[in-house]
Amino acid sequence: MTLTAPSSWHWGRLLVEPRRPQAIRGRGDAHWFAVAAVCVGALMGQLDASIVTVALPSLTRSFHASVGSVTWVGLAYLVTLVATVTAVGRFADMFGRKLLYIYGFLIFIAASALCGLAPDLAALVGFRALQGLGAAMLQANSLAIIVLVVPARALGRALGLQAAAQAIGLALGPTVGGVLLAAGGWRLIFLVNVPLGLFGAAAALALVPRSQNLQARAPFDWLGLGLFFPGVVALLSALSFGATAGWGSPLVLALLTTAAALGVAFWAVERRSGRGDDGTGQRRLGDRTRQRRRVGPMLDLALFRITHFATGIVSGLGAYLVLFGVLLLIPFYLERGLGLGAARSGLELMALPLAFGLAASLAGRWVDRVGPRSLTTGGMALAATSLLLLGLIRPGSGTLLVLLVLLGGVGAGLGLFTSPNNAAIMGAVPPQQAGVASGVLNMSRGLGTALGLAVTGLVFTVTGGATAPHVAAAAHVASAVVNHAFSVTAFVLAGIALGSGCLAALRANGALGDARLAAIE
Repeated sequence: MTLTAPSSWHWGRLLVEPRRPQAIRGRGDAHWFAVAAVCVGALMGQLDASIVTVALPSLTRSFHASVGSVTWVGLAYLVTLVATVTAVGRFADMFGRKLLYIYGFLIFIAASALCGLAPDLAALVGFRALQGLGAAMLQANSLAIIVLVVPARALGRALGLQAAAQAIGLALGPTVGGVLLAAGGWRLIFLVNVPLGLFGAAAALALVPRSQNLQARAPFDWLGLGLFFPGVVALLSALSFGATAGWGSPLVLALLTTAAALGVAFWAVERRSGRGDDGTGQRRLGDRTRQRRRVGPMLDLALFRITHFATGIVSGLGAYLVLFGVLLLIPFYLERGLGLGAARSGLELMALPLAFGLAASLAGRWVDRVGPRSLTTGGMALAATSLLLLGLIRPGSGTLLVLLVLLGGVGAGLGLFTSPNNAAIMGAVPPQQAGVASGVLNMSRGLGTALGLAVTGLVFTVTGGATAPHVAAAAHVASAVVNHAFSVTAFVLAGIALGSGCLAALRANGALGDARLAAIE
């Protein structure tokens, strides 16, 4: 009897995207299943980013560490995500968005388990950086998957649902974190990601279609990444240290100078790499086309010549700056100006992300019919008006209902802006560059987060808000100082929101229509 050896298994199969089950592929609404799978990752990423903030006091006690050291638990995650998300998008455009999305879940799961088992603070920071890489793989592909599988007539609605999922994760983070801390300590807030991540990976495997419109595989731009990564690390580190070390300190100035120098060098390298590239790895020579093995740019700077893309990225950065600036400002005001506890501050703040999620979902439906310009400009006008009223009224302990309404106005305005803005950005880029575009969009979110914290903290500190508890005078004097600092900071954020709205108004209006339909169906 002859024994037949089993077929050998090849490692190359790990680089092949699996097909969806026929029961899913054959459905007319299969694209909504893919959107649902992407929303799982969107919710989980924002939940994990916000859930860690409530654990920082516990970490200082557990590891006998300073507050400055513990903040690296959050900073390592943010820095890694922002510094790698664009490069991951480039890889996804060549190797497959579904492939990297699934592996993003697996890395996120493994890193979460390691965080939950971390023996010391240094290990926890390192594992959080690994978790940030997994989050970058999820975020760089989430919008790209949506824009390439959803018909243009429903693109805004799908992106609205994704934005709503992110807002829900952001809103639930502190509450869920508090419950988990009370139930089992800080390790539980990381270990809870393991079952959630397994569910998300299974959903992506079964519900997300295989990639289409991929770029030709070319040597990766490692030089560009080598300049970009430390440049982003230097910039975010400067923004983080500025509030404590001082913006004129030698450390912060050195970091800002390094970031600027690396940024200029990166621009020069990417400009040279992208010259003559048509996005497919080919160069036209007279009437002949020859394939060339050349390094393609990590970030195609030609994307910024697309008006919808460029205005969307810059105005979106301003919107995220305002969002996270308000999330920092309100707790300081409630605790130092009104004397309310942290728990009450958390409840008041929930009005913002909840209104954001509801408005983003509605705006996603409307943008498919009316276009992005009216919604984005109207949304930022609402956010700016709400912030101006916050600064003028300064809601006190007897008018907290007014604070809730105005915070809801800020959240609703930002929600009206975000999903139409995302739709305009992703709808404007060639399909084969959807991963890079998604990466740049998510990078702007991370930079907006850091800038929001830095700018708000700087303005609030300079105007006296941070020194109010040390004022050697009556309590009402300290409260007046905080009220003044709160008003000035709210006015600055309102000005940024207004500027972002004016920038968004530069793009052409009109419904997304069916122009993208052929490209994404």
